[in-house]
Amino acid sequence: MNRFPTGPPRWRARLLLLVPLLLLAACTTAPEEDDEEPYPWPEQAPGERWQPRPGVGWQWQLTGKLDTSVNAPVYDVDGFTTTARQVSALKKAGRKTICYLSTGAWEDFRPDADAFPEELLGQGNGWEGERWLDVRRLDVLEPLMAKRFDMCRDKGFDAVEPDNMDAYQNPSGFPLTAGHQLAYNRLIAKLAHDRGLAVGLKNDLDQIPPLVGEFDFAVNEQCAEYRECDRLTPFIEAGKAVFHVEYELPADRFCARSRELGLSSLEKKYDLDAWRKAC
Repeated sequence: MNRFPTGPPRWRARLLLLVPLLLLAACTTAPEEDDEEPYPWPEQAPGERWQPRPGVGWQWQLTGKLDTSVNAPVYDVDGFTTTARQVSALKKAGRKTICYLSTGAWEDFRPDADAFPEELLGQGNGWEGERWLDVRRLDVLEPLMAKRFDMCRDKGFDAVEPDNMDAYQNPSGFPLTAGHQLAYNRLIAKLAHDRGLAVGLKNDLDQIPPLVGEFDFAVNEQCAEYRECDRLTPFIEAGKAVFHVEYELPADRFCARSRELGLSSLEKKYDLDAWRKAC
């Protein structure tokens, strides 16, 4: 079960970082040549979406100058500030790319913020400039999220990481139930799949059993710290990757268990800049 505020005080709380991030968005460091073979991605039939397998390495960077030299086969980066040119460069280097979006909370610093009607916005989710969305309003949210997913597809991303997918477990300002959340999360999965994009279930551990068949991978924060990582096993058993990060625990405290469970685990800083320590 997620806590309020959801997750650690990561990048969304630090809006002052947004300006340098936007200024640097068009800049990347060139991929380094290394001695390792490119990741052996399975062949995909035309129109078939990507399916990341358990244990695949990854990089998660949402702030700072995008560092494309990290030796990781999967990059999870911000969908708004990452350019199509950057995505193309990563793909030419053999990387798969995941488009980070907040689908369950409104962010006042996004370019489409004004498109969200006021009645859709609930209580703050613990981060400056963010408010929970009324996920019961599928009629209003579907076209808004469809445009965002169109952006991810048009930039060339392979997948989407939708964040804030558990409003029903938090004081959102709306009388949300598990059923409301399931309906919305399934809509998010459908929007991604209709565009040929893979999609990950972010946190929301309680709803893994009914949703594992509809999502292509999982993204989790701090399951080792809260001793919850075994709850992600249904994804591993289904042959689907679990991208996992810890902020408070050093890698030597959780990597052995992560390897046993088949997780793709990183130690990261709260800011989610380029620094990482992989298991």
